[in-house]
Amino acid sequence: MKKIGRYMLIALGVILVAIQFIRPERNLSASHSAHLRTSFPVPDSVEALLQVACYDCHSNETRYPWYSNIQPVAWWLADHVEEGKQHLNFSEFTSRKLAVQHHKFEEIVEQVKEGEMPLQSYTITHGDARLSPQQQALLTSWAQAQMDAMKAQYPADSLILRRR
Repeated sequence: MKKIGRYMLIALGVILVAIQFIRPERNLSASHSAHLRTSFPVPDSVEALLQVACYDCHSNETRYPWYSNIQPVAWWLADHVEEGKQHLNFSEFTSRKLAVQHHKFEEIVEQVKEGEMPLQSYTITHGDARLSPQQQALLTSWAQAQMDAMKAQYPADSLILRRR
């Protein structure tokens, strides 16, 4: 009985070592041609908030912590980042239709005001991503201002997100 347990422990150790060599692709891109900043004014104070609280999961500019080099954590992080980018990707923001861009600003306001973003699980390991009420207000007022500017610049029907 003890031999079986020892063999299982050794097998588990070998598997844990072996999976360290299977790494997911890193989320790093040098392309900024469709970044949010190319079409929308982003004050330095807002950019600083986006960098610490949003970009790791919602852009092509993830900053990887030390533990992202350990499997299976790296796989979980890669999946988490991919899912975050599916919902909102600031690096590809302007490649989307105007209605989608407008809707994403609405979602930023909603998610930040309700305290749903940044995720609590993210702020546990990234304390600087916890937004104070003043930072939340800054971010939501900026996003609202972008929506207002879009409404003033484009026809109203071009900003309506039509569901299929």
